[in-house]
Amino acid sequence: LHTVRGNMPVQQHRRPDLYGKLEIQGGQSVALPGEEFVFNFGPARVPGPTIFYRTSQTLAFVNKKPVVEGHLLVSPVREVVKIGDLTEEEVADLFKVVQKVEVFVQKVYGVSSSTISVQNGHLAGQSIPHVHVHILPRREDDFAQNDDVYRELQEHDKVETGWRTEEEMVVEAKMLREAWGK
Repeated sequence: LHTVRGNMPVQQHRRPDLYGKLEIQGGQSVALPGEEFVFNFGPARVPGPTIFYRTSQTLAFVNKKPVVEGHLLVSPVREVVKIGDLTEEEVADLFKVVQKVEVFVQKVYGVSSSTISVQNGHLAGQSIPHVHVHILPRREDDFAQNDDVYRELQEHDKVETGWRTEEEMVVEAKMLREAWGK
């Protein structure tokens, strides 16, 4: 009996009327947007050329106000304020992309560590009301105390200096797009 069950094509015999349809979805990149595309990221607008990776449900793009060099953002396409408002499929796709981007960031920026952070709600420091994940490549002595990165994430977009131009963002995204293809 064990051998017979081990050789059965389970998905072909699964009853979707009882158990639902099970599919592996997401995680596959789709064509990157062009100059005409604008992603509405809460009240902010993310121009298409600043996006360097995309699936049908998730985008990865450069940060207008990076805390450290290589500080990137990953966000679901659908505008949702908190993680709990995402579907299971969106959560799975979001974190598959986070994993891919994090590995990519370490390779491109030549680091061996990174901080991955989600500020889920206003009291957690979320300043853009759209779910997003921060990926920050970490370097030796980049902060006096390791956890200072969280204080900086809390405050970085509250000061008027350090904001990048769209042109600066496009330059970084172009480099990332090219590196992703290698």
